[in-house]
Amino acid sequence: QVQLVESGGGLVQAGGSLKLSCLASGRTSKLNTIGWYRQAPGKQRELVAVISSGGNTNYADSVKGRFTISRDNAKNTVNLQMNSLKPEDTAVYYCRGSGIGNYWGQGTQVTVSS
Repeated sequence: QVQLVESGGGLVQAGGSLKLSCLASGRTSKLNTIGWYRQAPGKQRELVAVISSGGNTNYADSVKGRFTISRDNAKNTVNLQMNSLKPEDTAVYYCRGSGIGNYWGQGTQVTVSS
């Protein structure tokens, strides 16, 4: 199986930055695409950014130009650099790995104060 563990969440003021990391372990050869999703209270989980094994990326319109997803295959890590944070970015952020199966991390809380 595959295990995904997120880290890096916290409380930050609007305009600040945070870097989230997703560490994959186990049978990581099953993974192709790694993505970051978020879920705010009372809302559906939504895609934030995704990166393929080849490095192709895709972003939600709401985060384009502010968030950057990157992948270090040697370290089995996918990072999400979040800049110019807004209160509406407040959510639990989840890492999802897909390929042969779909795997989710436990989530990390990001809170942006105004």
